[in-house]
Amino acid sequence: MSNTSINNNEVDIVIAAINSDLEPFMNEWRPVFSQFHLIIVKDPDMNGELHIPEGFNVDVFTKSDIDRVVGSSTSILFSGYSCRYFGYLVSRKKYIISIDDDCIPARDTNGDLVDVVAQHIANLQAPATPFFFNTLYDPYRKGADFVRGYPFSLRSGVTCALSCGLWLNLADYDAPTQALKPEQRNSRYVDAVMTVPVRSLMPVSGINIAFNREVVGPALFPALRLAGEGKLRWETVEDIWSGMCVKVICDHLGLGVKSGIPYVWRRERGDAIESLKKEWEGVKLMEEVVPFFQSVRLPQTAVTAEDCVVEMAKSVKEQLGKVDPMFARAADAMGDWVKLWKSVGSSSPGV
Repeated sequence: MSNTSINNNEVDIVIAAINSDLEPFMNEWRPVFSQFHLIIVKDPDMNGELHIPEGFNVDVFTKSDIDRVVGSSTSILFSGYSCRYFGYLVSRKKYIISIDDDCIPARDTNGDLVDVVAQHIANLQAPATPFFFNTLYDPYRKGADFVRGYPFSLRSGVTCALSCGLWLNLADYDAPTQALKPEQRNSRYVDAVMTVPVRSLMPVSGINIAFNREVVGPALFPALRLAGEGKLRWETVEDIWSGMCVKVICDHLGLGVKSGIPYVWRRERGDAIESLKKEWEGVKLMEEVVPFFQSVRLPQTAVTAEDCVVEMAKSVKEQLGKVDPMFARAADAMGDWVKLWKSVGSSSPGV
């Protein structure tokens, strides 16, 4: 791992509480999380009290907090996995790390506990290289460098805005793949991280993610909701939609996105065949969405993440809104999100 200096006061760990009993989850993560500030957002659809063990610096936000801050903005829904975006909204830290509550720390090939915070921060603090692919993965990691033929003019890299981690055990497959291969588990730990090239789209999974909030915070939002959205990852596409938006925005602003380590261990949860009935709508929508994101271009006047989201929302409404009303609703939510981000950002900390 590259030399990383972590200022604990620059990091928020955001957890979407889909399960009420967070004690096993929190205790597993205690060695990694205990020195950082945590934001836990309770799924507003969940009844019952959250169970959180002692010994953590944590702020918990519930439905009443969401209603107070969001007010009458009805196009943005913070239910299910989307409740984590409320944590992104109210944070005041430079870096945000978000882990799903069905994950526990992974172990690397030496059997050592993976420190997701240290590795995500290392990914974000080291430059990214989106404009020319380095075949030896991340050239800034210890023991690596730029390979022969890599242009010296590009070796300083650009700011890395987004770090997308991976998963051992239950990988983030869609419902059709998991249903077809119910026994398949990911046991391959690949000790590598790489920059995703410019103009290459990717499915950004919200399960294990970190980003520079100051640079791209407004570009991660809950916008596209399936009609039959459920409480399992393979019953949603909110993170996939947001991820394609943020990748296009990073490309436009000259920022980098990395994929690879750190890993988490993802526990068994849900029934893929049951979920297939709900997610199939999302699987089909992707065929419409990908060509749009491959061709969309943002104007040079868009120089901040907020500008880019507003412009992207216009294009979504114009080009995809007529395909399915779901996209028009997503465009409305994106516009409202930017307004909400600005209003919360101008209020006093700890809204």
